[in-house]
Amino acid sequence: MDTPRMGVPEQLAERMSMAEQHEYLRAKFSRRTMIRGGAVTLGAVTGGAFVTGATAQAAVPAQPLPQTETVDGSLVAPFGRHLAFGNDPATEITVSWQVPLPVKKPFVRIGTHASHLSVKIDAEVRTLYTPAGVGASGDHTQYYVHAELTHLKPGRTYYYGVGHNGFDPASPQFAGTVGTFTTAPAHKAPFTFTAFGDEGVGYHGLANNSLLLGQNPAFHLHAGDIAYADPAGAGKTADTGFDSRVWDQFLAQTESVAKSVPWMPAYGNHDMEAWYSPNGYGGEEARWNLPDNGPDKKNLPGVYSFVYGNTAVISLDANDISFEIPANLGISGGTQTTWLEAQLKKYRASKDIDFVVVFFHHCAYCTSTAHASEGGVRQEWVPLFEKYTVDLVINGHNHQYERTDVIKAGAVTKKLPIGGTAYPETEGVVYVTAGAAGRSLYAFTAPLSYEGHENEVESVASFVNTGSGKQNETVTWSRVRYLDYSFLRVDVTPAAKGRTATLTVRGIAETGAQVDHFTVARKAK
Repeated sequence: MDTPRMGVPEQLAERMSMAEQHEYLRAKFSRRTMIRGGAVTLGAVTGGAFVTGATAQAAVPAQPLPQTETVDGSLVAPFGRHLAFGNDPATEITVSWQVPLPVKKPFVRIGTHASHLSVKIDAEVRTLYTPAGVGASGDHTQYYVHAELTHLKPGRTYYYGVGHNGFDPASPQFAGTVGTFTTAPAHKAPFTFTAFGDEGVGYHGLANNSLLLGQNPAFHLHAGDIAYADPAGAGKTADTGFDSRVWDQFLAQTESVAKSVPWMPAYGNHDMEAWYSPNGYGGEEARWNLPDNGPDKKNLPGVYSFVYGNTAVISLDANDISFEIPANLGISGGTQTTWLEAQLKKYRASKDIDFVVVFFHHCAYCTSTAHASEGGVRQEWVPLFEKYTVDLVINGHNHQYERTDVIKAGAVTKKLPIGGTAYPETEGVVYVTAGAAGRSLYAFTAPLSYEGHENEVESVASFVNTGSGKQNETVTWSRVRYLDYSFLRVDVTPAAKGRTATLTVRGIAETGAQVDHFTVARKAK
């Protein structure tokens, strides 16, 4: 009997790669099965191709639907607006959104004032179809729309509205749907960004979104496990069923922030959805439009980098190197690590970049009782973080807040108390797990220790996931442990050449209380 895990039998799901799971599902929902069950593919609805995001595939043949009356476009309201930077945040922004029904000729209007949306840019529709039997979704079709805005002016606030035939944001009827965004400045200037991972849909995710919007961030980093439409996480047997409709709820939940703050995700284990493509990212490719400067757009669409002011940000895909959840282990063939080193080398050599921030899902250093640390990250990437003195590493995966001391070669090089300062050029790297955005919380083996409630211990019992299984370890690097919903705020302060530039990093609880703060300092170039 099949488990709800996207239709894959439990005994197979534990040992199938993502590509094998994809092949299994495609074979199961064959032409004969689809016709017998009365399912109709997207191609039959639109007369076009079935777009999976990573690739465009021919639709599974099925009986065509009869002609139906077209819905009045004025009755179809766009929702789930979310922005993302292009390769250059100073001049490129992608506006993305969702519509509940097919629309004609979608577009974005943009201008320098809400009443003057003079430029109209055509948008692209990416459609996902999930047939009945693939998890709990039923026959569900989703329509994601994207428009790439280029040649923008640095450091400028723009007004924009999204629409389609019958729904024009420039008309008085829909003027209330107009939003804004601001491009990155052309020069070094102070700014703030926020980060968290493991959000999902629910009250706590919504509460964190509301609070981080009040930080006025220039952008937001999401360290993976975004919506949890696939609650199994590509390796666990306990599951309540894949449900693509969760994405509709998620994009509606995050719109209050993402419609004005570029929302830059990395992909986690719950973001691999086997039905859509062999790498599991076909659905993600339909929903997001991210920078395309990574090493392997086909296999690793969530790997990219961008520069904002004096700070370079790198998004990685740790599914490629995860021993714990190996569904996509080795998918890049080593190209991601090679690309990472090239990026770090380039950014460290740049006279315009002071700080390098790296974010991804699986933790290099964490003492959670659930996932703890990922040996693949320690093996592949930690040596590069240390070689190129990365200033801050942000992870999710473990649903809690934890921050390390300064680490090099697996050992503490400097204790970093709350309020302390790290100097990565000479001391090592600081790692923050910020995975308490909204999903149910995990646990620690050691007592909690956070701002105002410090509880220093000599060591913490934990484990690391290796190629041969879990390996117990006793660590001394766990400095801050907070077990409630929270996110990360980072304030970047540039400085004149030769003076000290800083990252001020703060852990902020869902209540608004500060649970941690420390500084990363580096001599400005």
